[in-house]
Amino acid sequence: MANMMLRLPISSTMRGFSVSASSSNGAAPSSDSGGGGGAGPLIVELPLGNIRRPLMRTRANDQKKVKELMDSISEIGLQVPIDVLEVDGTYYGFSGCHRYEAHQQLGLPTIRCKVRKGTKETLRHHLR
Repeated sequence: MANMMLRLPISSTMRGFSVSASSSNGAAPSSDSGGGGGAGPLIVELPLGNIRRPLMRTRANDQKKVKELMDSISEIGLQVPIDVLEVDGTYYGFSGCHRYEAHQQLGLPTIRCKVRKGTKETLRHHLR
C-alpha cells in the first residue's frame, strides 16, 4: 500500500511539522472528515504547544499509565496518534491525555496526531 511523508517549513513558532498519509492498514480510505471537505483525517506531527486542550480535567491522569507510556514512547515511539480537531487553523485536543502528558514529561517537542477538519459548530458540540 502507499505511504507518503511531507515535511513543510513553518513559521518560527511551529518550527516545522510533518504530514503523512497511509493506506497500509487495509481499511478503505475514509471520506468522513468530521465536518468539512471530502478528505479523511491526516496523520500530522504537531508541536505540543500548538494543541489547545480546552476541557478542564475532571480527574488527574493515572501516573502509572503515563510512566508506562513514557517508557514505551522512549523505546518504540508513539504507536497510536491522538485525535485532534482543526477549526480555522487552530488545533483542539479532546483525547489522548495520557499520551499528551507522557510527551510533555519526556520533553518531546511534537506529538503525532490524527487531524480532522471541523467547523465551529463541531467545536461547540465537543465543548458541551
